[in-house]
Amino acid sequence: MNQDRYVSPLSERYASKEMQYIFSPDMKFRTWRKLWIALAETEKELGLPITDEQIEELKSHAEDINYEVAKEREKLVRHDVMSHVYAYGQQCPKAKGIIHLGATSCYVGDNTDIIIMSEALKLVRRKLINVISELAGFADRYKAQPTLAFTHFQPAQPTTVGKRATLWLQEFLMDLEDLEYVQGSLKLLGSKGTTGTQASFLELFDGDQETIDRIDPMIAQKMGFKACYPVSGQTYSRKVDTRVLNILAGIAASAHKMSNDIRLLQHLKEVEEPFEKNQIGSSAMAYKRNPMRSERIASLSRYVMVDALNPAITSATQWFERTLDDSANKRLSVPEGFLAIDGILDLCLNVVDGLVVYPKVIEKHLLSELPFMATENIMMDAVKAGGDRQELHERIRELSMEAGKNVKEKGLENNLLELIAADPAFGLSLEDLKKTMDPARYTGRAAVQVDRFLGDVVQPVLEENREILGEKAEINV
Repeated sequence: MNQDRYVSPLSERYASKEMQYIFSPDMKFRTWRKLWIALAETEKELGLPITDEQIEELKSHAEDINYEVAKEREKLVRHDVMSHVYAYGQQCPKAKGIIHLGATSCYVGDNTDIIIMSEALKLVRRKLINVISELAGFADRYKAQPTLAFTHFQPAQPTTVGKRATLWLQEFLMDLEDLEYVQGSLKLLGSKGTTGTQASFLELFDGDQETIDRIDPMIAQKMGFKACYPVSGQTYSRKVDTRVLNILAGIAASAHKMSNDIRLLQHLKEVEEPFEKNQIGSSAMAYKRNPMRSERIASLSRYVMVDALNPAITSATQWFERTLDDSANKRLSVPEGFLAIDGILDLCLNVVDGLVVYPKVIEKHLLSELPFMATENIMMDAVKAGGDRQELHERIRELSMEAGKNVKEKGLENNLLELIAADPAFGLSLEDLKKTMDPARYTGRAAVQVDRFLGDVVQPVLEENREILGEKAEINV
């Protein structure tokens, strides 16, 4: 590798080879040739004088692109599409005259962009479903493990570890729904000419409107799409890029939320992301086990969320039928958004697959707070034994303040149960009170909710996609 020039960390550190290939020059230029073949076949089938021999010649050189010829030609003419038309023509002398017939540069450029985004969304979908699958397994394993819930990051009524994971899961499922909708609605540009009017085809087909109407549907079918956008300027609407990048930003937001929760739980020593045998957490503090994978998820996710502004602004500032101020921005923002989300999903898969839970630490934290949360049950038991509800409420409030002061100001253990047992107003022994301290009594329907959610919502998705499950992610650095 050259050490004297900038190399994007998205390709060197984060994104998979599979996603990198989707946005590679080779993928782009092979797709151009497939589009030229589809156009020639369509024009032949609709009556233009194009021969089977010409089509076969084009097909025979669809994959072996003569890059050097195109590169040298581009130095001369300063036009990438015409350079590749020329290079293709050098390999296909019989078909040379009919390559790109009636088309403009956006025929190959924009249709290819849609095809590439569609392929990239397929990969994102596959990885997202595998993250959902791993999270579902985690939620099921820990559906009944009581843990402190937090509101405002303050201890609140207990939940379970598995129930908390379903909150992450549900957001990823929302992302999957959005992804499938947008991917299912993607259409090709088709071949509409320099301002979208198909004027060149009026000339080629002698003004035959019905024949011209068949061009776009036939090209779409040959390229594996249901349809082309019904109207356009020279390009497909840049609103399409906005919709696609918003999907990536949504996934990034969900991943960021999950990674933040894991980082906070790792600080509490309740849950820990994978930490390899020889991994170093800090150059100075040898004992450190930093949540670096979750931190990286958060870091890349912020990039993707902000990156989604690029196509939105580009879409808003396009003039009339076409301006070229989209080009440089598109070739950065779209690929890099996909490369980053690819790295994020690999990290999510790796983290969830190796997530470690520490039940003893969780129980310790829970039991230190549970006396406060059990006060309503304690009060009800005391009322059943003949106590006055209003008087008991005031006594519990006072004793809770005293116990809280012992914990916060004196660093002592929570002694609320001992204080209540010593108060004759309650008529309850310490042994009676400790029986109320089973954490499972305070998690409500959490375990049932997990079962219902996994069975009713998640499992149908996983069953429908079982052939793509089982993927593992390898983290490079």
